[in-house]
Amino acid sequence: MVMDNANEVSSSLSFASSNLSNGSSNNNMSAAASGEHGTNLEILSLSKLSGSLERLLIDAEFDYSDAEIVVEDIPVGVHRCVLASRSQFFHELFKKGNHVLAKEGKPRYLMSELVPHGVVGQEAFLVFLHYLYTGKLKASPPEVSTCVDEACAHDACRPAINYALELMYASATFQMKELVLLVQRRLLNFVDKVLVEDVIPIVIAAFHCQLNQLLSHCTQRLARSDLDNITLERELPHEVVSEIKSLRVKPLPELTPNAMEVEVEPNEKSIRRILKALDSDDVELVKLLLDESKVTLDDAYALHYACAYCDPKIIQEVLSLSLADINRRNPRGYTVLHVAARRKVPSILVALLKRCADASETTLDGQTAVAICRRLTRPKDYNEKTEQGMESNKDRLCIDILEREMRRNSMSVNIPDSSQLISDDLHMRLDYLENRVAFARLLFPAEARVAMENAEISSTSMCTGGSPLNGSSGNLREVDLNETPALRTRRLQARLNALLKTVENGRRFFPHCSEVIDKFLEDDIPDVFFLEKGSSDEQRIKKTRFMELKEDVQKAFRKDMAGNNHQGLASTVCSSSSSSPREGLRQKARKR
Repeated sequence: MVMDNANEVSSSLSFASSNLSNGSSNNNMSAAASGEHGTNLEILSLSKLSGSLERLLIDAEFDYSDAEIVVEDIPVGVHRCVLASRSQFFHELFKKGNHVLAKEGKPRYLMSELVPHGVVGQEAFLVFLHYLYTGKLKASPPEVSTCVDEACAHDACRPAINYALELMYASATFQMKELVLLVQRRLLNFVDKVLVEDVIPIVIAAFHCQLNQLLSHCTQRLARSDLDNITLERELPHEVVSEIKSLRVKPLPELTPNAMEVEVEPNEKSIRRILKALDSDDVELVKLLLDESKVTLDDAYALHYACAYCDPKIIQEVLSLSLADINRRNPRGYTVLHVAARRKVPSILVALLKRCADASETTLDGQTAVAICRRLTRPKDYNEKTEQGMESNKDRLCIDILEREMRRNSMSVNIPDSSQLISDDLHMRLDYLENRVAFARLLFPAEARVAMENAEISSTSMCTGGSPLNGSSGNLREVDLNETPALRTRRLQARLNALLKTVENGRRFFPHCSEVIDKFLEDDIPDVFFLEKGSSDEQRIKKTRFMELKEDVQKAFRKDMAGNNHQGLASTVCSSSSSSPREGLRQKARKR
């Protein structure tokens, strides 16, 4: 079709040339026609060149790439001659020759090293490459530039901002000035629409990419906002914070007889000391500072701060003090759960919900915690398929936890009082719960880890208890001559309670996973409670079937580990010197 148009343009040009001998008026018209058709021909030629270069990116048959750039652990083939001719950055990079070689002998570069101050995802980089090769800017990929909130217009949600920032980091770093100007206009439109918290990553990008117009616009927005100085100091470069503070300077109030007695922020120093102690993970120091001053955790909004910046274990310790109102709002109208929802760490959300954080509370603009999570989550992450036994996506996990809590009426696990259990019943339940939790860790590692963390039970201790699964069932029944029967019973009951809390957390926050495990245990291992009952032949058949099934599960687990080399999953498996569930299964298999 392009060739037909070109022929048509050539014919028109020939026709125009044949009329050059007509009058001056005709000469002018012919010249104009010739110029117009010449322009059209140039456009058609450039369009054809653009389409031809595009094939180098999208057509596998035209894969003549001679270098790779690794983005999100995925190698992307590029052509050094094209990149060097279009970008001075790549020209200098390839001229230096500092690179590692891929298996095919191609030079390989890491995006994380090329762009040190920001993040560039695979989708954004492919769009950048398309522009670099063709001169045309593709539409934003919806799987990474929209959120999963159906009510959102996607004109100011965080995924839209993050995608634009990724494109900006690529454009600025690789020195594509025309694309920088285009993306900067997009970001300028964001600044007045987005939540003030979402202006912060735009400021950081403007600072590192030296975009003065965008930086000035962002600092003015932040100066007008109600973001406190502590948050600004924690999030932004010192130069930017200083500029914002200078813009916030207010005229001095009129002097009054008691003016000298009034302190503008009498407790600011104490608050900063408390928050600094939290930064140092020193909860004991926090307690001392609270005792020495009149400031409370609520005055300092310490729980809000911890949920935004501290390790989940520190948050657990602060919660255990029981000195903070878990549903208290900060000056911006956010509860602790709203702050945690922006951070998107499942174990923190579960810890707050267990302490009766209200999931139905809304921000001043009417957003619940689950709505906040949805506005922060990309469809790519939410719809990511997870194989059984692999780590679940934390974004999807957070949304599921909060949605379930919203519609939860009164869910409870029928747990008998462990103090009423007789010795044999206690051992039987411990055996079952040890196995159940171990299976959960094999089949649903991310969910099991969250349930265990919020039951205050460590993965190491999971491996030291006795159960048929880890091949050390005798441990539960071993007799320590220095331990009285009462102490031993209390120790086992404490272990039972920790396991019960883990199972209860699983049923409350991950009911689907619990249903899978229920069915797994009920359908595939009948009479798991009563392996010791029946005739000797029946017991032997039950135990043999029990071990065969566990070995099948373990084989699948090892296959996933070998095939995917999934570090997150490996971290959930115990590495203590005692027998782990995996090692126990191997020992049992060798014995058989």
